[in-house]
Amino acid sequence: MGATILGPGEGESLTVGATVTVLKATGGTTGGGYALGEATLAPGFAGPPAHLHREHHDAFYVLEGTLTLRVGDELREEGPGAFVCIPPGVVHTFSNGSDHPVRFLNVSSPAGMEDYLRELSKTIADGAPDPQRMADVMVKYDVVLVD
Repeated sequence: MGATILGPGEGESLTVGATVTVLKATGGTTGGGYALGEATLAPGFAGPPAHLHREHHDAFYVLEGTLTLRVGDELREEGPGAFVCIPPGVVHTFSNGSDHPVRFLNVSSPAGMEDYLRELSKTIADGAPDPQRMADVMVKYDVVLVD
């Protein structure tokens, strides 16, 4: 496996609703160890439903703007330079309640969530997503809805 070198804006770009993620590292480039995406949330993005993962860590490093995170029962507003790593089994979600875009790095370990984003992108691109199809994709990729 060789080095991966991507410049600004380079990588596979995926749009999931009001979120654009540029994949910088995937399971294919890290031997399955982790996936890294640079995500941009549109102003007012409500975020995904509260969920947990049974098998992987979900980490966020804020680059610009203010990212709102729910971690367990705690609601946090995190700005540039903040890092939050959520281990398996912890309920969480994220959103952008501001009038400005939020940009952050999202690391998932082990890799695999990049495939989840790919499937979600395709499912939503086809128009109003079928709730059963969305549920099937979530189950397939270790996204367990709570609340």
